[in-house]
Amino acid sequence: MTRLPILPALLVAFSLVAQDAPKVAAATKLTLQDAIETSLKNNLQVQIAKETRKSTQAGVWIEEGAFDWNLNAGLNVSKIKNGINPVLSGAPGFESNTSFNRGLTVGSTKAFGWGGSLNLSYAPTYGTVVDPRLGYSSTATPYDGSFSATYSQSLLQNFGRDVTESRLIVARKSAQAADLTFQLTIINLVASTESAYWDVVYAQKNLGNKQQALALSQQQLKENQIRVQVGTLAPIEVTSSEASVAQAEQDIIAAEAQLLNAKDALIRALYPASDRPAGVEMLDAPSVQPLAFNEADTEKQAMASRLELKAARLDLESKQVLEHAAANRTLPQLNAFATYNANAASQTASDGLSAVNKDLFKGNYPGYTVGLQFSMPIQNRAAKGNQAQARASLRSSELNLHDQELGITLEVRTAYRTLEASGKGVAAAEKTRIFREKDLDAEKKKFDNGMSTNFLVLSKLNDLNTAKGNELQAQITYAKSVTALEKAMGHLLEARKFEVK
Repeated sequence: MTRLPILPALLVAFSLVAQDAPKVAAATKLTLQDAIETSLKNNLQVQIAKETRKSTQAGVWIEEGAFDWNLNAGLNVSKIKNGINPVLSGAPGFESNTSFNRGLTVGSTKAFGWGGSLNLSYAPTYGTVVDPRLGYSSTATPYDGSFSATYSQSLLQNFGRDVTESRLIVARKSAQAADLTFQLTIINLVASTESAYWDVVYAQKNLGNKQQALALSQQQLKENQIRVQVGTLAPIEVTSSEASVAQAEQDIIAAEAQLLNAKDALIRALYPASDRPAGVEMLDAPSVQPLAFNEADTEKQAMASRLELKAARLDLESKQVLEHAAANRTLPQLNAFATYNANAASQTASDGLSAVNKDLFKGNYPGYTVGLQFSMPIQNRAAKGNQAQARASLRSSELNLHDQELGITLEVRTAYRTLEASGKGVAAAEKTRIFREKDLDAEKKKFDNGMSTNFLVLSKLNDLNTAKGNELQAQITYAKSVTALEKAMGHLLEARKFEVK
């Protein structure tokens, strides 16, 4: 019988065991600042808001395009056969000739923000007629051309930048509002991230409290079992301690589930893609700091910094511009115009186009025209209807701004008072927890000396666990209240040292 070598077999076995052993990934440790930075880097809503901002800002280019220089050009070539009456021509049998024409037109137009427009046109031509009797061109001066420049200025309707550029002004304000909306998305994300972070901190510390409560209950059970064995405690008293241990174990199960759910929610918020860490561990804990401002200061800061108010003010300014433009368009249309025409003497083939251009650009044969154009709808109902709509929209924007000011004032007052109460609540909960610890310690000493009962000790233990939970909840409430107040004041990003670009 052949024996396998022992050492190679052991190595193979160890390698198989090593391959089958699961790898446990280390949890990602996060400070609050780390969580916020990760959320801003990965969150899809930030990317969506950024693209929306780009789209709105592109609207400014669209409106600016109305005032761009426009270049236009055209080229034409024609051949026309002309019929001629033989009697009138005095040449029997001669009934037609052929015209050949070539023309080039180059021009440019430009609208100006103050309500004027400029139109430039340069048009050289070449035309000749072929006489079949002669067999060649019968036109002695085939080259000609013209140049014109016309400026038109609105005097009533569409006069002034605030009217002609009203759409551009509104587009620029919309771009500013889009930037504010993007910043608001960032603020809301920071606030929600902080809330999720503190939820995990609460769940972590709550689980720790429940584990301490289980340890105290188990210690009390063990001591009671010893007392029963030595005959100083009735066996029935052990049942209460066992029930306390069972309840503590049940609380731990619930706390563990709460912690897993809170971590999953935070991981989902920080890592929306599939590449996510196995777990997270929070490093920061809430701390209570004295308030550095009063209620009046918070209101003043909110009125100056809240992005919603800035966006509402931009909307009001846009509606004012549109209302003014609508009022202007109820006026009659009165335009003044001036035209300069440069003509050229018809040139022979030997002189060519250069002689034509010389006449045009030296102004050898100028012409001038000035005039006025007037038009007005009899009832003008369309313009009056647009003006009525613009006024209603302006009034709605004014009311919306006032409503937001009232709402933000209430929000910041509520947030300030909530934070103030939360700070006092943390101090009160801490005192309660300290007193409950002392109360439990005193009750246990009395129980050890036969002056109390197991029921009272367990009651004091339950009171201490409740006090710890209340203290932890008060701390988390305070941390969230800080976020809520800084958001209500409009300087959450500054407080977290973030700059939106």
